Amino acid sequence: MIDAHIHLWRLGQNDCSWPTADLSAIHRDHELAEFGSLARPLGVDRAILVQSQESERDTKWLLEQGVAGVVGWTDLTAADVATRLDAQIATGPLVGIRPMVQDRAPDWYDDPALDTGLACLAARNLTLDALIRPRHLAALDRLAARHPDLRIVIDHAAKPAIGAGEHDAWRALLAPLAQRPGVACKLSGLLTETAPGQPAEIVLRYIDTLLALFGSDRVIWGSDWPVLNLRGDYAGWLALARGAVPATDRDAVFGGSARRFYLRIAA
Repeated sequence: MIDAHIHLWRLGQNDCSWPTADLSAIHRDHELAEFGSLARPLGVDRAILVQSQESERDTKWLLEQGVAGVVGWTDLTAADVATRLDAQIATGPLVGIRPMVQDRAPDWYDDPALDTGLACLAARNLTLDALIRPRHLAALDRLAARHPDLRIVIDHAAKPAIGAGEHDAWRALLAPLAQRPGVACKLSGLLTETAPGQPAEIVLRYIDTLLALFGSDRVIWGSDWPVLNLRGDYAGWLALARGAVPATDRDAVFGGSARRFYLRIAA
């Protein structure tokens, strides 16, 4: 199995400024060895590291960790974006870039200053990871139309407000992107979007929707460890997700889709 969404950080190093002290459950260093001790006994033997800081120094450190792939960060509007990407590719297994858009304007992806950088991603067979909320989905769909050769992975199912009556509106916004074969969606981060006290099973409806919209070949499981620890634990989330995915689809969701979208290996 592949965990397609984990984070590592060392507080105060590699430009690490998050998590902040108020997030006491995760406000400490998290290293690859700790992740391995949790994941390997459960059959997870590969991982995709995802940046948690908008920093090229952080990305360089992640690229040196010896994992299957890294979704890093660079300024996609920089005049020398191609050179920056090539330097990261030379450092380690860069598989994608993730601007952190979740707290930005709904039309952030419409900025034409992004287009050169996005074209550079597509030319290098790198993904664009979309860390967004539902209000960004329409602009992301417009971006996908402008760059049909760019593979896009929607992180955390676009962070729907689970349990807040948002499901149908979220589904309607997600559906146009699901019609695009170059767009995939991560089955990750859903527990963190639940309200305190809500049962974990409330996310099952959202998982069913992802599978119905994207199909198992474009749904990619990830733990979002250690952010996951704000609402759950590794073994519990993996068990819940595996139970929600039909047995015939598990090979794709828990490995095959990540191999195709990130590692460019036929499943």
